Amino acid sequence: MRIGELAARAGTTTRTLRYYEARGLLPARRDGNGHRTYDESDLRLLEQIRTLQDFGFELEETRPFVECLRAGHLQGDTCPASLAVYRRKLSELDSLVGQLTAVRETVARQLARAELAAESQVPGGPEPGCELGGHTW
Repeated sequence: MRIGELAARAGTTTRTLRYYEARGLLPARRDGNGHRTYDESDLRLLEQIRTLQDFGFELEETRPFVECLRAGHLQGDTCPASLAVYRRKLSELDSLVGQLTAVRETVARQLARAELAAESQVPGGPEPGCELGGHTW
């Protein structure tokens, strides 16, 4: 198939395909007339890349999965390098979850403090300040 058909079937643009080709993620095969040609295995590569990117993987992080497929594996995530990327990404996500949990707990404490202050506020008295992040607002 030609580049336009592959782009349409993959739900992307020809520009993106050329970029992937330049990055070495998509093979650069040409027919006798110099036109790019692709097959069903190339569509599988693109599906793997798009799925991983939808999950938050950077383009370069998809490389081991693509190489695994190109090596003939049925799944792009069964090779040691792909598994290593999964492990790194999971560790990164765990760290982000920890950071978000800490922020959530801080916001919940601030909300509880602000609600108590609002309930006990005396009309005409001083306004309670917000102390998020060590700042009083």
